[in-house]
Amino acid sequence: MGGQPRLQTKQRGFTLIELMVVVIIVAVLLAIALPAYQNQVRRGNRAAAQAEMLGIANLQQQYLLSNRTYMGLTELNASGYVMDPDVERNYVNPPTITLGGGTVPSYTLRFVPKGQQSVDGWLELNSEGDYTSEFPDKWDR
Repeated sequence: MGGQPRLQTKQRGFTLIELMVVVIIVAVLLAIALPAYQNQVRRGNRAAAQAEMLGIANLQQQYLLSNRTYMGLTELNASGYVMDPDVERNYVNPPTITLGGGTVPSYTLRFVPKGQQSVDGWLELNSEGDYTSEFPDKWDR
């Protein structure tokens, strides 16, 4: 048993300190990137809702030419309108349509967000083409 000395091999791998530094760097990057990503997703959802609203506004104009009045929600649904599933996932379906009385027909269309999109606030478009939102700068972004 005795004649050969044991060869020592150098161990390879990461130290605990190195692993902790990598974990901290990844956590900091996630803390910065995740809110920015969520903001971009909300902006994309808002843009899809705005496009949907403009599509409804187009339907309203076509209906006005044929019927000399704007359509309410019942007529909108009867026209075969179906909200885009991506928009429906983030906004209350059906949207709110308020018809104005008086001699000149008018309407106001409102999309109310739900779920993660709720921090964005509602979006509104009227028959004059004016748009507003709960947070005025949200429509333009």
